[in-house]
Amino acid sequence: MFLFRWIRRTISVVIVLALIAPAYGVSQVWRAAKNPVVRQADVIVVLGTAQLNGKPGEALEARLIEAKRIYDLGYASSIITVGAGAPGDRTTEAASSKYWLRKNGVPSKKITAIEEGRDTLVSTKAYAAVMKKRYVSDVIIVTDPYHCKRAMAMANDQGVISTCSPVQSGPNTIANSGYRYLLREAGAYLVYITVGKRGVQISDHLPDADIVTKVLP
Repeated sequence: MFLFRWIRRTISVVIVLALIAPAYGVSQVWRAAKNPVVRQADVIVVLGTAQLNGKPGEALEARLIEAKRIYDLGYASSIITVGAGAPGDRTTEAASSKYWLRKNGVPSKKITAIEEGRDTLVSTKAYAAVMKKRYVSDVIIVTDPYHCKRAMAMANDQGVISTCSPVQSGPNTIANSGYRYLLREAGAYLVYITVGKRGVQISDHLPDADIVTKVLP
């Protein structure tokens, strides 16, 4: 009888968790996307996404536009671009981002390109290491709205104090990205805060990434 009650309670707990966890993930991602907090920081970080032969894709360009906007407003005095290249690429996400920023008026000496990372965690570790070497700790992350929560969680776990300034244009605004991106990010966030923090790294560079990285011709 005791064993039966224990099994029944265990099953009940599993069912409750299976129902609560997705709702929690969605609520956290949605809240961060809808209520961004941006404050003065040491540096702005532009997380990479698709580029084509040095030309930022539509999603990456939207991030660069937002980074330039808050840089011009004086929120931080320097910008870090981050992101490696895909196999066969002639350049990297970080390099193409730096070129775009220079072309649009940001002095080269104010931009650092870190050509590492094909997923959020690797990119975060790369820029956090550079920040620590510079003895700075406050960052404004520029990325897509639904990506903010996970990007900030990873930054905070690397010892970086982070806020997020989500894009206001492009395919990945809240209005344009749709529920698929929200659900994907909710799932990725839950994976990170459960197994990810315990050293199990699951790349978020997914085969269907074209959902969120549309490239202009």
